[in-house]
Amino acid sequence: MNQPQTRRLDLALDENTLEELARVVAGDDDLYYRRGFEIAGFLRRAGWQEVPDYDGQYRREWATELLMGRRNQSGELEKVLIRLADPREYLEEPDLLADVVAAVNTFLIHEGYRLENPGGSPRLVPCDPALAHPTHYGAAELKVAMTDLIADEAMARLLQWRLDEARTCYSNGAHVAAIIMLGSLMEGVLLRTVVERDPSLLGRDSEDSISLDKLIKACHRAGWIGADAEKFSHELRKYRNFVHPKAEARESHRPDRDTLSICWQVVNAALNDLADTHPGRAR
Repeated sequence: MNQPQTRRLDLALDENTLEELARVVAGDDDLYYRRGFEIAGFLRRAGWQEVPDYDGQYRREWATELLMGRRNQSGELEKVLIRLADPREYLEEPDLLADVVAAVNTFLIHEGYRLENPGGSPRLVPCDPALAHPTHYGAAELKVAMTDLIADEAMARLLQWRLDEARTCYSNGAHVAAIIMLGSLMEGVLLRTVVERDPSLLGRDSEDSISLDKLIKACHRAGWIGADAEKFSHELRKYRNFVHPKAEARESHRPDRDTLSICWQVVNAALNDLADTHPGRAR
């Protein structure tokens, strides 16, 4: 496997980040342990030139000193990060690769980057630093479970999986994918709500043909979701249509974390409204 070609990024890493990077390069009992001379070898394999021989210092301090010495050489730091995610570094202990990448991402995310290794091809990609704070999930404010809304247990489980997948997309910075999943979830919940509460609201449409637009309007007319939930659910519907690339290409705005947070609040509001208006809910 050849060293992957990557577009060089403009890395300006904080001093604390470099110290954490040195910790991973040196390794410990939980990560890939490198002796002093092995650290030098690692840096050479990463593509560094003129790496000094190990001088007997503490391994981590020496690694930190070397990284600090090239702090203003963005490309040199990127080489180190890319090599840390290279499977060839862990031929004898391949299971450690995922642990190393995860360890790097716990501090690198604060710099706005994430290390990936799709198919064994390491790369460094920009990401939202806010993802370092998973407690910001909009779904945390959801007051109900799918089983509170949907009588069909199999469908309730499926829709719960959709919500869980949206969380996974969120946590990995896949904002468009998360929004699409939320739109799919909304459509599924509203459809089952209509079918279970009042199938006549389908009108001339079948379960397979009715649109999300009609479902939103029908649930609002029935008094199951409020005016605010209806209004903003239509905005979510528009973003859900980004599942078609041409629909996204026509828009000047690319959804980001803020867009996703708003969409998640819309879903929360609609689902909470549906729970409050459930026929079996005690008043």
